[in-house]
Amino acid sequence: QVQLAESGGGLVQTGGSLRLSCAPSGRTVSDYTMGWFRQAPGKEREFVAAISWSVGRTNYADSVKGRFTISRDNGKNTVYLQMNSLKPEDTARYYCAARRGNTPASLGTDYTYWGQGTQVTVSS
Repeated sequence: QVQLAESGGGLVQTGGSLRLSCAPSGRTVSDYTMGWFRQAPGKEREFVAAISWSVGRTNYADSVKGRFTISRDNGKNTVYLQMNSLKPEDTARYYCAARRGNTPASLGTDYTYWGQGTQVTVSS
């Protein structure tokens, strides 16, 4: 079992930045891929970004390319999502997810473990 704890959400103005963190626990995740997804009220969950823990391969949704950066810190056992140039349409609850393997998949159904999420609100 892998437990995921997200943090770092909040309220920010358009054009601002936030950094989300996700700390996995319960077992080593060196052979896992970590992903970020988001869901806005009344909308389906959508893929944001993913990174394979061991080789650092990344994958991004087109809507966040050039603005968001996913990274991991082996020493702190934490995955980050740096979000810059935030827009009101980025407002959503952001979820950290984990799947075994090194493919930074974009389908939510490919992920086994999920956190509780952290709210990001971007005001216009």
